Amino acid sequence: MYKANLIAAALLIINGSGLADAGSGAGVAENLIAEQLQKMDTAIQITSIEPSAMPGLYEVMLASGGLLYADPGGQFFVQGQLYRADGDKGMVNLTEKRLNARRLALFSAVDAADMIVFKPDGEVKARVTVFTDVDCPYCRKLHQEVPKLNALGIEVDYLAFPRGGERSAAFAKMQSLWCAAPEQRQTGMTKLKNGEAIASLSCESPVLEQFELGKKVGVTGTPALLFPDGQLVPGYVPAARLAAMLGLAPQ
Repeated sequence: MYKANLIAAALLIINGSGLADAGSGAGVAENLIAEQLQKMDTAIQITSIEPSAMPGLYEVMLASGGLLYADPGGQFFVQGQLYRADGDKGMVNLTEKRLNARRLALFSAVDAADMIVFKPDGEVKARVTVFTDVDCPYCRKLHQEVPKLNALGIEVDYLAFPRGGERSAAFAKMQSLWCAAPEQRQTGMTKLKNGEAIASLSCESPVLEQFELGKKVGVTGTPALLFPDGQLVPGYVPAARLAAMLGLAPQ
């Protein structure tokens, strides 16, 4: 089951904390876990392996944006959510907290000038980042609600995620969009989302970089909404519900 979700490339990559020296207890476990995963499929990319909050369980962060848990011997693997009982907060989802933190760390490298931003006229009460494909029907439906979101004080920041990759028609359109002058990008986004054409342009744009970022944070389809706390919400969300999810009462 896990292979369909976790395979991302052809090399095993260990970075971040990396594999520690095999002479230490932690290093031995990390090596064993990595070796077992590579035996099962060399295409699995590993970002880091480190002890989890649960004693005796290791956390395996994957380049695809997923997370596995393993025993120190690399014999048992679990794909799922790890919770901790907290007397005040109830059940705390440790898996989601780790993934949220990783998404925010990756997203922090994005230059604000590379996003296409739709701001409210007044106070910005909340922000949502949207990985979008201009040819995606539900992306177009969400874009129709951007005026409502802006009216509620929600800023919408767009990043490119052409689902078909760099050889797709959507990629070419979004390349032209991001190559346009900054003051033309809002209008261009709306035109493309309405099925209209814009001038064909070519430049060194951030479209492919944003597409790769989307894959790293776990985007598998569009639209995908990244919340300020790092939570990733897949799919179209109506304006009123989105406002509530961001802690705003619809007006």
